[in-house]
Parts: sequence; structure tokens; C-alpha cells
Amino acid sequence: MRSYCALYVDVGYLLAAAATRVTGTSLRKGVVVSYPDLVTRLIADAEKASGLPLLRLHWYDSGNRPGANPDPAQEAIGMLPRVKLRLGRTSPQGEQKGVDLRIGLDLAAHGRNRSVDVIYLLSGDDDLCEAVEEAQSHGMQVVLMAVPGRSGKPHAVSRHLIRESDDLIVLDGSVIDETVHVRRLQPETEVPVSAAAAGVEVPLPGPRVAASPAPAEPKPAAAAAPRPTPAVLAGNKVPQPAAAPAAAAPGRLVWSSASEGVGGADRAAGAPVVGPRELEAIDDVCRGVIATWSITASAADRTRLMSRKPFIPGDLDRALLLDLAARLDRYDVEDQLRFLLRDHFWEQVRQLDR
Repeated sequence: MRSYCALYVDVGYLLAAAATRVTGTSLRKGVVVSYPDLVTRLIADAEKASGLPLLRLHWYDSGNRPGANPDPAQEAIGMLPRVKLRLGRTSPQGEQKGVDLRIGLDLAAHGRNRSVDVIYLLSGDDDLCEAVEEAQSHGMQVVLMAVPGRSGKPHAVSRHLIRESDDLIVLDGSVIDETVHVRRLQPETEVPVSAAAAGVEVPLPGPRVAASPAPAEPKPAAAAAPRPTPAVLAGNKVPQPAAAPAAAAPGRLVWSSASEGVGGADRAAGAPVVGPRELEAIDDVCRGVIATWSITASAADRTRLMSRKPFIPGDLDRALLLDLAARLDRYDVEDQLRFLLRDHFWEQVRQLDR
């Protein structure tokens, strides 16, 4: 029987990592992709690395239509030769559901059936470690593929996943640079794209958010209200009256979920909540996400964003967290840093309107 290789593509990882390389942030709306060219380059890299012909490329994403059905862009991708579309579903909050499970089940099944000799897994998700081990237990080789960051190092790949896999190869940067491009500012009135055009250069798939009515004019407050703590912003606590502040040191206000105060001033130890490295990373991440989002944001988008404050849209919130985790080289971001990140996001959004 002839030997083959297979390629599993975690689209969420691929496009977030590619967007980070091209724009500096993982916000997928900031880029457009030539999918036929990208798929061709990925297949060529897998065949070159293995020395075997490719049996099939599995494209794992979340369906952007009700019932986990593909949108027109995803349908066009599924029509490409040797591409198998494997879709999870998108939650009302815009989160992927069932994608990791599909990857894991396919890894285990193909390992048992020995359909191929080696699987190339383009992902960085720590949740796939057990599925990789299961495929290996049946004699399958599982090799990680990673998207390079601007430094050339693999971007956002779990150390645990690297340890469990048989090898790690990093894509040539030109694979991304020649197929993924910065999205340009579009006119307010969108022109429909034909199905034929969608097969060549298609917008990134992503959940569409229904427009919200413009916010009512705010009523003047009788007195200056205390600034809410992150716990209040998260909806976990009822705001409490603030005590009379002590003489504060000049500089930026820093909100702490641990101390419920400003800059950790009410902590017994008096130690800073976060260090300069974390604060610098938070500011850089917020600036990058806002700048990328602003490229295509219309006046209605800006109004809608402000009308939902303090709740950040799901795609923007995920980009903020992914970018900060990558910047700090952490797989997860602590709650304390999440509160700071979201607080600084709104602070910088306010500066856009000045």
C-alpha cells in the first residue's frame, strides 16, 4: 500500500498567528487571505518535509452559519482539491465550539486505522496533547507545524504540545507574507463579492454581530461617581462608595482585582500590582488591537462599540488576550492582568474620540 502524509490545519491558530505576523495583532478582521495560494503552499511544505504525497488536508474551523454550516468563503475553501472541510460551530458569543474535539477524534481514528504514515498538525493548542499521544500509541508520527512570528520563532505553541509531538517545523515566513495581507480601509457601502471572486481572495470568516441602536445621551451626574473596579466591570459585584482617597502618587491609575483599589495602594505589603514589563505589554497590545480594528471600523461600528461599554466584543477581547499571552510568553493570562488589560483598552478607546 502506498504511503501518504496528512495535514491538519487548526484555522483559528493559523489565522490568528498569521495576522500577528502581518499586522502585529491576532485580530483576524485585520487581514485578508488568498486561500488557494495558502493551501497550495501548505501542502507543498508538508510533502517536502515528509517526502510523501499528501492524502488530504483537513481544514478545521467553526461554521459561521446556523447549524454549524459553512459561509460562502468556507464553502469555497471546501471546494479546493484535496481539502476536507471539518467544521465545529460558533456560539452566540462568537466562540468556537467543537473544533478541538474534531481534531482530537480524527487524530485518534487515523492513528488506529493507519490511514497515513505521518500527520502534520498546524496548531499550538495545549488541549490536543492527549489526542497526539493516542495517535502515537498506534505507531503514527505527529509533527507540529508552526507559524513564525516576526522574529522567526514559532508563534504561540504550547510547550507541552511541543514535548508530546515527534518534531516541530516552522513554516517559511514567505508562506504567510505572500498569501496574507493587511486589510485596507473599505468604503461605508459594501459591494457584494461573487462566488468566483470569493474563491481567489476571500474575507476572513467570522461571526457577524447585529447592529445595536445608538446609545442615549448620558444624563449629567449629580456628583462625580467613583471609578468602578474591575470586579464591578465584570458584573460580579455591586459598586460600593469609595473612601476618601489618600494623597496619591502621580502617575497612571492601575486597577487591581486582588486589592480592589488603585495601584495596590490598599494592599498591606504595598508592593506594586504588576511590573513595568506587564504594563508596557498591556499598552502595546491595546494600541495594536485598536489600530487594526480602526482600519475597517465605520462610524456605526464605533458607536456600537461605545454603546456596549464596558463589555468588549468577543473578537476584540480574544485578540487582546491572545496578544498579551504571546507578548508575555504565557499560555494563559491571570485574572488580574485581564482586568488591567480591559481597563486600559477602554482608556485608549476614549482617547480616539478626543
